[in-house]
Amino acid sequence: MLVDLARTVGGYLHDVFVGNIDIGILIGYTAQGLFSMRFVVQWIASERAGRSVVPTTFWVFSIGGGLMLLGYAVYRRDPVFIIGQAFGVFVYLRNLQFVLRSGGQGAPA
Repeated sequence: MLVDLARTVGGYLHDVFVGNIDIGILIGYTAQGLFSMRFVVQWIASERAGRSVVPTTFWVFSIGGGLMLLGYAVYRRDPVFIIGQAFGVFVYLRNLQFVLRSGGQGAPA
């Protein structure tokens, strides 16, 4: 029973992550990697400062990854993903505008 379950789950994961590889998936992986880097940047900056900070680089990674994920969502024709990423990119751009308006004085990276 457990062997059958492991084969079923393994087959599913193989189909999802390996069997469907194309250029769109590779772009999506790259976009998700960029988007995830913003959390790494924020975590490192907060650890160094000993408090929660959001460096300007966080917004740059957010915009880059968000735009790429939006493009991926358009490519995949996913309306829920398109709406979510479009709204997020708007928020990231607005936050970067606040940082730049204050003379680029975001939190230290």
